[in-house]
Parts: sequence; structure tokens; C-alpha cells
Amino acid sequence: MKLTSLTLRRTMMAGSLVVAMALTACACTTRATQPTTSTSPNTSAPTNSPTVKTEAPVIVGAARTDLYVPLLKGKRIALLSNQTGMVGDRHVLDIMIENGLKVTTIFSPEHGFRGTADAGEHVSSSVDEKTGIPIASLYDGKRQMPSDETMEKFDVIVTDIQDVGLRFYTYYVTMVNLMDAAAAYGKEFVVFDRPNPNIMTVDGPILDMKLKSGVGRLPIPTVYGMTMGELAQMVNGEGWLKEGKKVPLTVIPCENYTRQTRYVLPIAPSPNLPNMLSIYLYPSTCYFEGTTVSLGRGTDWPFQVYGHPDMTNRSFNFTPESRPGAKTPPQLDKLCHGVDLHNMDAEAAIAQGINLEYVIDAYRDLTAQGKQFYLKNNFFNLLMGRTEIREMIEQGKSAADIKATWADDVARFKQQRAPYLIYPEN
Repeated sequence: MKLTSLTLRRTMMAGSLVVAMALTACACTTRATQPTTSTSPNTSAPTNSPTVKTEAPVIVGAARTDLYVPLLKGKRIALLSNQTGMVGDRHVLDIMIENGLKVTTIFSPEHGFRGTADAGEHVSSSVDEKTGIPIASLYDGKRQMPSDETMEKFDVIVTDIQDVGLRFYTYYVTMVNLMDAAAAYGKEFVVFDRPNPNIMTVDGPILDMKLKSGVGRLPIPTVYGMTMGELAQMVNGEGWLKEGKKVPLTVIPCENYTRQTRYVLPIAPSPNLPNMLSIYLYPSTCYFEGTTVSLGRGTDWPFQVYGHPDMTNRSFNFTPESRPGAKTPPQLDKLCHGVDLHNMDAEAAIAQGINLEYVIDAYRDLTAQGKQFYLKNNFFNLLMGRTEIREMIEQGKSAADIKATWADDVARFKQQRAPYLIYPEN
């Protein structure tokens, strides 16, 4: 389907202005072929990436200047983006400036505007060297909301950032915080939508809001199967902003995209998600962040291996080292013994959704030796979004039994999110 043939509808959806695709003419089915190789350092897709072919290439929202330039012309703009805000070899910031748009502020999320900081590392505010535009960090350890002074410098916030569709991945949290700020100050909000590489999956328990944190902001499942634009619509429509406020919201959708599209990210969204397999295994292996077990930070296979110095009955070994994006990884410089997942078939990784067998395997090995498994900071529960999951693991429940306990959550959420979806099933 050609861009010029795309029809649009503008509707009021629970207080949000939605620029949505009329998808009846869209032919976006997925077929098998070789994926495109990334052009960014350390971001190439592994050989076991899904093989993909679409009848037309996916066009991200940031590329659709015909839709958003007229909308933004003459307004002062704050841009939330990072190294993933690319259209081919051009950053969305440069595209906006070239089209005469006035960007007055840049917001940077976790990992910074260039995407090189460690997970959780504080990122200072600065200035973009190329354009001279001030960068206001939302991850500097002091605030996750803009100051009053910053909010006075713009009329509209634009979000263009590559998320991966996990409740504990912090980019959507930053977006929701900015939606809160926009609603409080009467600013407009625009999302340049991008594909979610995990859009085909909904899995995991809905967050117990008593465990709300920087790695869990909304009452959604762990893997929620929505793009940032769709999620922004749901946040607005469900009254999830502070005091139930609504923000004037516009979504610039992707074209030629479906919920079954195997979209290979051209740029790594963060330093420790370097390839597609790491992104597909992330729903299953991220829970090791709340334990003493290494999940491969500081190796070539982050989120694709796991191990511990005391798991000595294993044949696979690795040693986490200090490197950019993982300066002080767990079990730094210690020989770890464990399990290698980095040759797993990508479609098999997708199909398993959340697989707690890996966590249960390491838990049983270490606790049988009397070794510590969980960290004492409650981070495992924050990542899981429920306290009873840990209790079930300790009671010896199987991964399948635990997964069955959140089936109702998944079914209920799928029904709840339905009014906010933009893209067809296939």
C-alpha cells in the first residue's frame, strides 16, 4: 500500500485525538525470507533472528512528515528520543529541523540521548552538540519529571523512541511521566509510533499497583503487546494519568504494520539488548536482575545466558567483564557456570512468551547448596509485579503451574485494551 493511498480518520477517543490508519486496504502479511542486517555497531540481528518479509516495508511514524509537519508547524516542541529515533540514517531531530519545526528542548530517558549509559545509571542534562538544543535528562537521579522552567519552553511534547513492549522496560514509563506533565501544564502530546518487536505476545500477571515503581508504572501484564502509540491511547482512555486527567493526544501511526510482523530493529534500543534474540528472551531472563545470578551482562550474550560461580555442575562457562553499557555487571570477573541460550531459534523464543523454567532451574541449584538466590532489595518482586510468584517458586510450583495463574489477567487485559489498538492482527 502506497503512502499516498493511506486514508486517515480523526476521532475523539476518550479525550484523545487519534490519527489512525484505515486498515481495510492494508496488505501486511508476513512471509519467510532473510532479515535486514543492522548498520549500527553491535546491533546486527543474530543468525537465528526471525526470517521476515512484508509486501511493503514498515514505515515508522517519524518518517511520515506529511502527517505531522502541518500539525506541529509554528509550535515550540520538546522531543523525547534517543539513539533509536532514526529514519534510515537520519535522526528524527534533524528531520524535524529540516522541515522548519522549532524544537526547543530534548528529553533524554534511561541510557541517555545517545543510548550509551548503563541500566540505572544517572544521566546528566547537557546540550546536543550538533544542534545546540538543551537536553533535559529525565534519568539524572534527581527527577523523572521536567522542572517548571523547562515546561515553560514548549507547547507540545513529541515522543519518538523504540520500546520493546515489556512492563519493566523504562521508556514507556518516561513517556507516561511526560504525559502527566503535559496534562498538568495544558500541553499537547504527540507520539511518532514505532513497531513493538514483542507485539505478538501478551503474557504475565497484571501489575499489583502496590508494587508500582520505576520498573512498573501501569496495571498491565509483563508483556502487553501494544506499541507506544497504542499504550498512550490506553493511558489516556483508562484515566491512568494523575487525577484521571486527559492529555490532548495525537498518534502518528506506522504504515504496513500488523500484530504478526516480525520487525527486526535496525538499532539496539539499549546497550544490553544487542540483537533480536536478547529482546525475545528478555521477558524470561530479566528476572535474574533481582537475584545473585548473572544473565550475561558484561558478555557478548546479555539476556541470552545465565549462570553463577556456584552452579558448578554445568558445562557452559562465561566470565562477566566491565565494558561500555555494563561497567559493573553482576559477578564481575568471576567464572560463572550455567546455561547457554544464545543459539535458541528465534521463533521458539517468541513462542514461549514468559518461561520461568530458567529462574526455577537456577533457584533450585543454588538453594540446594544453601546459597543466596534472591537479592534483599525486593527487586525480583518489582520486576514480577506480584509477590505470590516468588512464593510459588519457593513452594516448588512448576513454570507451567505458575503461568496458569495469570491466564485470567491476560484474557481480561486483551479485552480491556481492544478499543485502543491501531494495527490489525495480520
